[in-house]
Amino acid sequence: MYVCSCFGVTEKQVKEHADAGACTPRQIASACKAGTDCGSCVRRIQAILGRGNCPRRELVDQGRPALTADVPETAEPLAEAA
Repeated sequence: MYVCSCFGVTEKQVKEHADAGACTPRQIASACKAGTDCGSCVRRIQAILGRGNCPRRELVDQGRPALTADVPETAEPLAEAA
């Protein structure tokens, strides 16, 4: 079943992105554009995501950075802007 008619995103695709770590409608939008055109699907995306376990949300609740968890330890730090 389609969740986002504007971009042809299905409920299955939203669930796959959620399983991959997307915890919010904004993260779903970054992954597949759902919710970025007319916005009528955002509430449906919220309903699919629910309030289930989210590894990134759990990191934030612990006071740890959520987005650095995916960065390999061998990655070099970003240079500071001048």
